[in-house]
Amino acid sequence: MLKKVFMAPDPGRIRLRFATRAVFGIGAAVVACGLAGHSLTGAITGGLAALLALFTVTDATVRGQAVTTALLPAVGLPVLAAATVLQDHPVARDAAFLAVVGLGVYARRWGPRGHALGVFAFMTYFAAQFLHPRTGQLAELSASVLLSVAIAAAVRFGLWCYERRLPPAAVPAPPGGTGLARVTTRQAVQATAGAGFALLVGQLVSGERWYWAVGATWWVFVNTTSRGETLVRGFRRVLGTVIGAGLALFVAVPAHGDATLTALVVAAAVFGIFYTAAVSYTWMMLWVTVLAAMLYGLLGVLTPSLLALRMAETGVGALGAVLAVVFLLPVSTHSVTDAWIQRALRCVHACTAQTAARLAGDPDADPAPTVVELEQLLARVRLSVAPLVHPLNPMLGRKRRARQVLALLDDCAREIRGLVAVAADPEASHDARLAAACWRVEAAVEALTTGRDIEPRTPPATTEPAALAHLHTLERTLAELSTPLRTPPGSPLVGA
Repeated sequence: MLKKVFMAPDPGRIRLRFATRAVFGIGAAVVACGLAGHSLTGAITGGLAALLALFTVTDATVRGQAVTTALLPAVGLPVLAAATVLQDHPVARDAAFLAVVGLGVYARRWGPRGHALGVFAFMTYFAAQFLHPRTGQLAELSASVLLSVAIAAAVRFGLWCYERRLPPAAVPAPPGGTGLARVTTRQAVQATAGAGFALLVGQLVSGERWYWAVGATWWVFVNTTSRGETLVRGFRRVLGTVIGAGLALFVAVPAHGDATLTALVVAAAVFGIFYTAAVSYTWMMLWVTVLAAMLYGLLGVLTPSLLALRMAETGVGALGAVLAVVFLLPVSTHSVTDAWIQRALRCVHACTAQTAARLAGDPDADPAPTVVELEQLLARVRLSVAPLVHPLNPMLGRKRRARQVLALLDDCAREIRGLVAVAADPEASHDARLAAACWRVEAAVEALTTGRDIEPRTPPATTEPAALAHLHTLERTLAELSTPLRTPPGSPLVGA
């Protein structure tokens, strides 16, 4: 696990920049709240707002990110007001919480912006349960949110906008459909039902910290689509929380709210959350648990029994998510994974076509954005296939086939990157054989996505240009993919 996190590739040190900028931006927001005379509750609220502004906004362009960031307070402040006003009305408070859960998940149908706004709304309501603000504090907390989002935006788009030097990150949109055929609609129903279970059982476990269970259910659903993905994420959330609680016993409890030590550990936890989020959900949850423990220490209520209660409530929340995805409008892993694989294969063809056009001298051809999109799609394929390659999966045949598909898709991506690198060389020129090779790649992609046979072809043994060599290897890899992708229906490649 350590090797997966700390030895994982970090091209351009993007994860390192992401995490370092987060520590700087969130720290600046908290300091600004302190200088403005805000209370500890206000500073914590502002820090959370800055964290979410830097973490959840993932639009493809810097302009889109700026618009989404500006919209966060418009969604969060009304939710904060409702949560504060309803504190002393349990039935209305709980009903409003479930409504925020359902609407927050449903908003994902509008892509990254809907996802970010939904998360911000949920976490604002969640924070109100955590901090128990009174109506007289609303003005201060609203000011903390506005100030902190503004500070985070200034850091992200002014002082440290490394995204401007990168090609737009094409975040894959969720699968489409209408009504209950739309995955986001099904997930909204599932998340609401799972959160309802978590809320009721969580209150039986603890009448004061029940909201932890609802939070666990919510975050299990974030960035998942199918039943299998949700089950794996639930397991990883519980595991990360247990390990994080154990670490907090040795770090957070001895701190006893010491301001300097708490600031250092909180900074380390924030860095850990942002640095590990892309490679390990378990590690991210470990750091989230440590961060929460340190904040409870600042509030003077942290004890070992509180950490044990957090683990119990997390288990309740994960169970609620599992029951919802298994028994209520389940979305099979097979259908979701097949859709992501097909999109990845079509992106392979788009990358090839753009590169070939670039080599042919077309000044408008730019394969870089499609390469970024391919990486994003492959990340989604890996997430979707995760249930099959999980160590606890007993279906060894499906596990082997899933790993074979992932390996071959990675080979495709490697050949695409090599092809694009060749095209970036100003000395590279067009070869007449490139057109034929690109056409064969297109035919192979069409065959894989429509179920037709691929004609295997052996490239000539003679020395050939680098671009053509990449295309021939890509063509051969696509042909090899046909076997694991065309498994008989009775034994699907990916199914859950």
